[in-house]
Amino acid sequence: MIELKEMLKSMISLPGLSGYEKPIRELITTSWEPLVDEISTSRLGSLHALRRGNGALPRPAILLAAHMDAIGLMVTSITDGLLRFTGIGGIDPRILPGQLVTIHGRNDMPGVIVQPPDYLLPSSQHRKSIAMEYLFVDTGLMADQVKQLVRVGDLISFRQEPMELKGNTLAGHSLDNRASVAAVTQCLLELSHLQHAWDVWAVATVQEEVTLAGSITSPYEIKPQIAVAIDVTFAKGPGANDWRTLSLAKGPCLGWGPNIHPYIYKRFAETAEKLDIPFQKELMPRHSGTDAYGMQVVGAGIPTIVISIPLRYMHTPVELIAMKDIERTGRLLAETIARLEPDFLDKINWDEVEDEEK
Repeated sequence: MIELKEMLKSMISLPGLSGYEKPIRELITTSWEPLVDEISTSRLGSLHALRRGNGALPRPAILLAAHMDAIGLMVTSITDGLLRFTGIGGIDPRILPGQLVTIHGRNDMPGVIVQPPDYLLPSSQHRKSIAMEYLFVDTGLMADQVKQLVRVGDLISFRQEPMELKGNTLAGHSLDNRASVAAVTQCLLELSHLQHAWDVWAVATVQEEVTLAGSITSPYEIKPQIAVAIDVTFAKGPGANDWRTLSLAKGPCLGWGPNIHPYIYKRFAETAEKLDIPFQKELMPRHSGTDAYGMQVVGAGIPTIVISIPLRYMHTPVELIAMKDIERTGRLLAETIARLEPDFLDKINWDEVEDEEK
């Protein structure tokens, strides 16, 4: 039996940067294999897991996409044994000095991100957050040793250990978006006790942080009738309290905006209300910045929704989530899937939804 928090702690202890997801894919494969009927890897490296429904053939399919890639760094040059680097994905250089990292060279080795003292920096950098170009990684090795073990292009991942905090919360790196992989795992666990007419494709996508490649290629191969992007969103916290942020530990967030099909939103919201699963409405007035942005326009178009898990301190090594939000997201996914009628697609009506919203 999978213990969700322990699985999540294992996932955020692994590398798996965008375009280099093999380590995390192997762990997810091991976790999902007992819960599905088929599992495979796409040409680009996304993980495809099929749990068959019990409806008559040909069965409609719903795709649950949670990206498994993480942000990180890449070595750009080596000077006197010190590593210069650039970001993979959205990296805020303000959080980098002092971070523990792992350099994935010929062998994995520890390092720390450091900055020179003010007097050795240009005057433009004095007494302020230092630009990434002035930071470096120190491994503690002599220059000739570093030259033998590290090459330009090698990856650097965060080394922060998972940390359990009060209130059944968890902090660590890469919770964006391995928290959502955990939610999909919870969904598969719930579905093992439920009847569902539709086929369910659980997909751990690659490269969401940089190219959205997995969100475009996997739906093209699978051809689902509905797609759900499960991701994280900004949780309320110090200095973050306007409409763009949602409450931690108050339930999953249902996206509302141009990437979202309103009828799919309606069905998820109705299920949550019937089962007293707390949820929040997340306004997405532009594209969502998630896999939904890619999935929605694959082929002739796929009715899509975004379901998000509130997360504090996004794109830092100390991202923070509430486990109950992950569990509730998984349950809402499973219960909604179990209630999808074989002819649900025939019921989708834009005019009906638009009339109700007026």
